Amino acid sequence: MKTEEPAEGILKQNNWGESKWYYVTCDCSDPDCAHTVEVEADDHSVTVFVYTKSTTQFWSKNRWRQIWQILTKGHAEMETTVILKEQQALNYAATLTKAVNDVKKFKNARKTDEN
Repeated sequence: MKTEEPAEGILKQNNWGESKWYYVTCDCSDPDCAHTVEVEADDHSVTVFVYTKSTTQFWSKNRWRQIWQILTKGHAEMETTVILKEQQALNYAATLTKAVNDVKKFKNARKTDEN
């Protein structure tokens, strides 16, 4: 399989040169399973941030157990899953690679322009 452009399951949200944002959908099409990815270059490195909104069906978990977790640990533990088909996984990897290279080029071009 080859990577696609536009890529299946990957939506470019914004491009600020040194920062690119993507919205990655889950194969189940539930927006609660999707996540946002930011690829950012600063003066020292390139960093990838993955933002995921974890939710739980409160009626499926004992509320007293959740309250106890919050009181003793300071947070409630939840898990989320993102399912990617093979094509989407290839597109995801290619998008990350391209975004990392793009923000590095932009950062280096800005350094050259400043000097």
